[in-house]
Amino acid sequence: MEIKIEYFVHGTTVDNATGKCSGWKQVELTDLGKERAINLGKIRNDLHLDVVFTSDLIRAIDSAKLAFPNIKHIQDKRLRECNYGDLDGREKGLIIYEEHIDKPFPNGESLKDVEKRVAEFIEFIKKNYAGKTLGIVSHRAPQLAFEVLTKKISWEEANKNDWRKTGAWQPGWQYVIEVN
Repeated sequence: MEIKIEYFVHGTTVDNATGKCSGWKQVELTDLGKERAINLGKIRNDLHLDVVFTSDLIRAIDSAKLAFPNIKHIQDKRLRECNYGDLDGREKGLIIYEEHIDKPFPNGESLKDVEKRVAEFIEFIKKNYAGKTLGIVSHRAPQLAFEVLTKKISWEEANKNDWRKTGAWQPGWQYVIEVN
């Protein structure tokens, strides 16, 4: 048996628009971010999702509500963005993932910490959602953790192939979780 996951990233935020990374900071979607979330729902109206999980950060919650208004939403803080600590809300150029795979951001967490949270989330859904199709609306670091955990690749490879670097955005990424 398996769990199918459709993973979506939240819409453009006020911080994104000004070249900043939010981390755990609560930040609203821009009008463009709202428009893109609504359009995502129109593009992906073919999906038959059983439930949509979001992080508990407002940008993911609002993106999910706009994209998938008629599907049950569940917030889960394990799907939060990486905690950049002292760098939350600071310039995008200061957030260098390659330097923080094992080493936490100052007063924050490392990508391995995010991986641990996402691994706990995966174990939870394996126990509770076998055979289901789930939507997830979340952030960069949790998506890369899904890449690492489901494709069995290194953080170095996940960072190198990150669509934010390659420009290969798409309206959702698919992951499959095997349930024994």
